Amino acid sequence: MANYPFEFDPGTPFMQQASDWIADVFYEVLPEAGFEVRDEQIYMAFQLERAYNEKKTIFAEAGVGTGKTLVYLLYAICYARYTRKPAIIACADESLIEQLVKPEGDIAKLARHLELTIDARLGKSPDQYICLNKLDDVRADEMASEIYDTIYSGLPKFVHRPDTMQSFHPYGNRKDYPELSDDEWGQIGWDVFQDCLVCNQRHRCGQTLSREHYRKAADIIICSHDFYMEHVWTYDARKREGQLPLLPEHSSVVFDEGHLLETAAQSALTYKLKHSLFESIITRLLEGEVRESLAYAVEDAIGASEKLFELLAKHSVRVPASNRREVVLSEELLREINRFSGLLGTIEEELVFESGLFTIDDYQLKIVEEHLEMIGLALSLFKRPEGLISWVTDDGADGITLVIMPRKVKEILAEMVFGKRMPVVFSSATLSVDGSFDYVAQSLGISDYLSFTVASPYNYEEQMKAVLYPEPSAPSAAKMEQVLRSLEQAEGGSLLLFPSFEELHLFQAELTRYPEARSYRFLYEGSAEISHLISEFQRDERSILCAVTLWEGLDIPGPSLSHVLIWALPFPPHDPVFDAKRKDAKDAFREVDMPYMLLRMRQGIGRLIRTSSDSGTVSIFGEQLENDEVREQIMRFLPSNTERMAPC
Repeated sequence: MANYPFEFDPGTPFMQQASDWIADVFYEVLPEAGFEVRDEQIYMAFQLERAYNEKKTIFAEAGVGTGKTLVYLLYAICYARYTRKPAIIACADESLIEQLVKPEGDIAKLARHLELTIDARLGKSPDQYICLNKLDDVRADEMASEIYDTIYSGLPKFVHRPDTMQSFHPYGNRKDYPELSDDEWGQIGWDVFQDCLVCNQRHRCGQTLSREHYRKAADIIICSHDFYMEHVWTYDARKREGQLPLLPEHSSVVFDEGHLLETAAQSALTYKLKHSLFESIITRLLEGEVRESLAYAVEDAIGASEKLFELLAKHSVRVPASNRREVVLSEELLREINRFSGLLGTIEEELVFESGLFTIDDYQLKIVEEHLEMIGLALSLFKRPEGLISWVTDDGADGITLVIMPRKVKEILAEMVFGKRMPVVFSSATLSVDGSFDYVAQSLGISDYLSFTVASPYNYEEQMKAVLYPEPSAPSAAKMEQVLRSLEQAEGGSLLLFPSFEELHLFQAELTRYPEARSYRFLYEGSAEISHLISEFQRDERSILCAVTLWEGLDIPGPSLSHVLIWALPFPPHDPVFDAKRKDAKDAFREVDMPYMLLRMRQGIGRLIRTSSDSGTVSIFGEQLENDEVREQIMRFLPSNTERMAPC
């Protein structure tokens, strides 16, 4: 393929030539193909030219229908070819990735109408691939579903028979198994407790093969926010282990739905500790003829780990609307953490002597040392409890998991991501609060940035109807009846957005008491692969999609989505992460809760009107609608003729 989509003049700055060509695309090429000329796109193009020229971070806030994706794709592709390094497009989650690469998506449109061959490849998160070891384990369980045997028999031949001269290709993607529920996928999907470095199936693993594929992309690698942040945090450690970084060197980064990046950054910098995993790794030290002092230290550490996790189960309280249990730090618990940390230090000292005796395999020793270092770093955060957030999750028969993350990630992000001279684009319809980008910028440690805001070209006053339904603090049958009336009036084509899975599951259980609901097909997030559910919803105009993670990015124009129902105002949960933010704020409600809720609300409402010919209704339920301040803030992005109903 030609390197540049225009005739390159070495005597003229590249970005000037790229911007001229992009202007021609929007003024001439795309209109000739039937696209509408949008002033918003032209304005965005000039703004992004500056960010790429100056290699700076830019907040590109552009409303629904402005065509922002086409603009950032054109700049990303041109700059990738100029630098000969791919661009990274990081989306908020896997469902948004699928929206971008679908056959009728924006990448396919550009390739078709500009006659470009665009080398765009997916870099999916590890948990989107089958773990062969977990698949073997679940198949060994006599009580397991036969579906896992079917999945195993359908794997490529090279997985079962590692012969010579075989052709390998990526496989085992979550999207290849759309009918599996999230719980069923969790039985075989990769998780953080898998020890890939010593896995004897590693070189036949679909995850490993996919990395070899996407690393060779010439133009674009598309991944999730989580995966990009994992790349950042593991970059140095993977190099120390002799592994390639998760992503190759790249020319620019676009964070689509960039207002969600902080959550991904915290998640990636999270440490997860489990007693069973620690015991399985540390006992590898005992496989050789090791000294007695090391053997005793290992035995003591295993006992201390077991005691620590017993105390964590005792000193933790359930968080409502979450599967988390908040850790309550007591003197007893802190003493046990310090004792466990001390024993790990003793083992590390013993290993210095043991390594000189060559009694332990070098590779195994390296793995154990890396694991001990990780645990040590995690536990060291407890020396300054005010700087960490911690909780536990109950994994049933597999025990509990301790989760530890730093309270703030902005210092690390400022150094490792935004301190580099590289174009970084934050793209979203909701990046500012009251016209200011400070809320997002400060949370990410960004002090020097460009920004602009472009409003949506759609006429929401005419295209959208909105109804507010205040409700009492306690759930009521009246609310459920009103929700069903609203769904009946819409005659399907409804998206129900929930603040948490707990509320979604309560709605699902309650719905069984209403026989009139059987005339509609309800699709629930978690019951199948998410892009499969979205496709089913789009095909069946009488269906109703119930979701927790689709406040952003869902793009379904036309009658398939003509009604958005917000079950409750999406205030942040009272979990350890947001409680830590609240403790740091002078006015937690106005500095943390309200900005988060308003950004989420604007995104959720934005799922309704996707083209100039769309129309529909937004139904909003919430007890906080009785609060004048909350209601006034929400009314700022609703039509002036919004109805306010009597409390349910």
